[in-house]
Amino acid sequence: MRKIWGIPAVLAACMLAAAPAEAQFGSLLRKVTAPSPSSDDNGGCPKGKKGSSVGRGILGGVIRDAVGDAASKAGVYSYVPIAEVSGTLTDAIACKLDPAEQVQAAKATEEITRGEEVGATANWTSETRENVSGSSTIASINQEGGGRKCMTVNDFIIVDGEETQVSKRMCKGPGDARYTLAA
Repeated sequence: MRKIWGIPAVLAACMLAAAPAEAQFGSLLRKVTAPSPSSDDNGGCPKGKKGSSVGRGILGGVIRDAVGDAASKAGVYSYVPIAEVSGTLTDAIACKLDPAEQVQAAKATEEITRGEEVGATANWTSETRENVSGSSTIASINQEGGGRKCMTVNDFIIVDGEETQVSKRMCKGPGDARYTLAA
């Protein structure tokens, strides 16, 4: 007589088989995501189809490598702000850009802040994806007490026709080498 496994037994077996894989690859999975301020967020990025899970981020990376930007158009990718741009880009902008685009956007901001001129604008176009571009423009500059200088910078990006604009406050104290996001 042959034994027939029920669905609960199969699920239990799968869960047991998954535990050793998680134990083996758990540290690897933790390295894939950037540390977040709290466990309720996604590195500062909004939750939704982009960034809803580590597994989706890993799967999205594998799929992107295999089928190019078709995966990004399907919405299976997840972007988390990279450490290199954390003092320059807001999460609202960084979360919509891949790591290479985050660097391009940060360079545009750094370029205009060095000149310290109201109205200065730097434009960029993605080197990794079609239909992605952006700009940074200095809207205002203020001198504060103690020699601290602050400015309002407007970031504008277009990702596949979707526009996002964010104003950010950046400051530089006496002796600081560059402007960074103000708290």
